[in-house]
Amino acid sequence: MKRIAVSKENKCMACLSCSLACAQAFYKKLDPELACLKITAGNDGYAKVSACIMCGKCARTCPEQAISQNAKGVYTIDKNKCVGCGACVAVCPMHVMVMPEGAEKPSKCIACGICVKACPMDVLSIEEK
Repeated sequence: MKRIAVSKENKCMACLSCSLACAQAFYKKLDPELACLKITAGNDGYAKVSACIMCGKCARTCPEQAISQNAKGVYTIDKNKCVGCGACVAVCPMHVMVMPEGAEKPSKCIACGICVKACPMDVLSIEEK
């Protein structure tokens, strides 16, 4: 399974470089709210990084079977099958599925690595199990 792994989380400076790179790649906007990963304040004073764990809950919830797992274990959305109901967004345990206001369909992490390359602190990596 391929996914974005969070290592060295206590080194995250919450600079949002990863989020901005993701949002720019998917939506052509520098808005961290559009990113398929989230940086929030953790209870321990450090930034908390949330990324898709490829659990498949979104796929099991989709009434149109528009989300499926590819050969590398990455869950992807078939935009031709997706009707934009938002059920997948509502059940995401990491709260990293994105459906911005005005968007017809959601987006999710596809483990492309853009966020990994953008992180100046090497907090993120691509993990393949």
